[in-house]
This record gives sequence, C-alpha cells and structure tokens, in this order.
Amino acid sequence: MTQPLNIIFAGTPEFSVAPLQALLNSEHNVIAVYTQPDRPAGRGRKLTATPVKNLALEHNIPVYQPETLRDETAQNELAALNSDLMIVVAYGLILPKVVLDMPKFGCLNIHASLLPRWRGAAPIQRAIESGDAETGVTIMQMDIGLDTGDMLIKKTTPIQTDDTAQTLHDRLSMLGCEALIETLAQLQTNQLIPEKQDESLVTYAEKMHKAEAEINWSQPAHTIVRKIQAFNPWPVAFTTYQDQPLRILKAHIAQEPENQSSEKSAGLVLNVSKQGMLITTGSDSIWLTQVQPAGKKPMAAYDFAQSRKLEGHQF
Repeated sequence: MTQPLNIIFAGTPEFSVAPLQALLNSEHNVIAVYTQPDRPAGRGRKLTATPVKNLALEHNIPVYQPETLRDETAQNELAALNSDLMIVVAYGLILPKVVLDMPKFGCLNIHASLLPRWRGAAPIQRAIESGDAETGVTIMQMDIGLDTGDMLIKKTTPIQTDDTAQTLHDRLSMLGCEALIETLAQLQTNQLIPEKQDESLVTYAEKMHKAEAEINWSQPAHTIVRKIQAFNPWPVAFTTYQDQPLRILKAHIAQEPENQSSEKSAGLVLNVSKQGMLITTGSDSIWLTQVQPAGKKPMAAYDFAQSRKLEGHQF
C-alpha cells in the first residue's frame, strides 16, 4: 500500500485549474496552494483572485501569494510546510534552487509542449502558428533553467486544422491531468525513468505581443490562417478598417475554383457570401467567417461585410 503524498500546488491561470482539481480528486493531500497575488482586472480595476485561488478556497486549502520566492520569509514559510512534492503549473514566479530542493521529491512541472520543442512562455500558440502536426504535455523535473529539466512522462495530441489556442489549451490542460496522476503513481512505486532533453532539438516559444497580431495580407494564406487560430483568444489577429481594428476570430483557406488570388493584389475582398468574406493573400485566398468590429460583439463576417458593401474593398 503506497502512502499518499503531501503536495504543494503552485499555479495561477485557468490552465492550472484542472490539474489542481485532479489532485483534489486523487488520494493525495494538497496541503497548500501558491498562486500570484490578486491583481486589478476588468473595467472597474477591482482586485481579482486567480482561478487557482478560487478553487483552493472552495476546498479550504491554505493559500499563499508571495510577490517573490526569493524572499527569505517566503522561503521559510514554504519550508515549514514540509511537503513531499511541489507541482508547478503556469505559476508565473521563478523558483530559486533553494525552493526547488525543499520538497522531498523536488518540484514537477506540467509544460504544454513536447519538450525540448517550445520551451518558454507561449508553447500552445507557437505550435499552432508554426503549423506543427502535433503537440502535447511533458511532466518535467524542474531545475534552475527555463524548461530544461529531465522529462518524466509525455502525452501527445494531434493539432486539428480548426484548433485555436483556446481549444488546444483546454485539451492540453486535461491531458496534463492524466499525465500528472500517472507520474505520481510511478513516483510512489519508484518506476520513473528521467530522460535528459536533447539540446540540439530545442526551440523557444517567445511571449505573445499585441504588435504581432496585425495581419500582413501579402503573407501566404496558410501563415495567416495559422496566426488567426494561434492568436485566438489573445491577442486576437486583426486588420484595419476605417482606421479601426477589425478583429478576425475565424477563417479558413478557400478551396478551388474560387481560389483566384494569383493576379489580384493581397488583401482584396473578392466575394461576400453566406460563407463569409473571401480575401486574397500572398498565395491562395481565405474565407473570413467570424469577425469583431471595434467596440462590438463577435459577428458573422457575412453580416459585417454585407451591411458595409465590402466586395471589392482593399484591406
């Protein structure tokens, strides 16, 4: 009979909620939760708790919200918990070596890529944007580097042609739960076999920036569509219409014979129909199917274009 583990959970955004819930549903004891301090959010800039904090409070778990873990007081507080293990999922704070070494079995991280591909801040978005055929999650033994630790378990999922960062995020979050519970079972029975990362295969997933989100219509159609999907729900791809941003939420590459962009300038609205807006690019045409004008709710691209007579318009 294996002993349940006493676990500290460290996480902040929605992606971290499912793994925390999986631990709460398991035999293990979540003895404390670490999450980012409450931040102002929304139009009223009201101080708002993180999704992870809300779940922890529902289950009466002690919550710690230090600004940094480099502080000696915060470190002493964590050491006093005397945990077996710390699980870290999109926490957002650097864990210094002294913290990594505190729990009996160290710190494990759920990373949303197949390491060593896409180390860094935005692995889900960069995998879609780059046209990867598949991605997944890696359970990693944390060390002082950026996603450089030994790999323990991987789970893979194909990237579907219509996946957005949101749909892939949700799938990987659940996959991370499976991988985590499997890892803990192997840890308890001493079956884990750590695997070093191949440094020659490393790629970095740079943080997302709003400036990247503007569509360059002279790029190939597949590049533009991937960007639209990778940047949904944030920062959201956009083009400019009447000096205002027009956000583009959904699009797909047009099929022949309507694909007639070769002799047309990029960014031209070729056609407006129930399918949406057909627009030329650097190669092939794409259908925009859902857009969001400035200050408005998302709407069908057809409705937006029809009311403004956009056929023949140059973006």
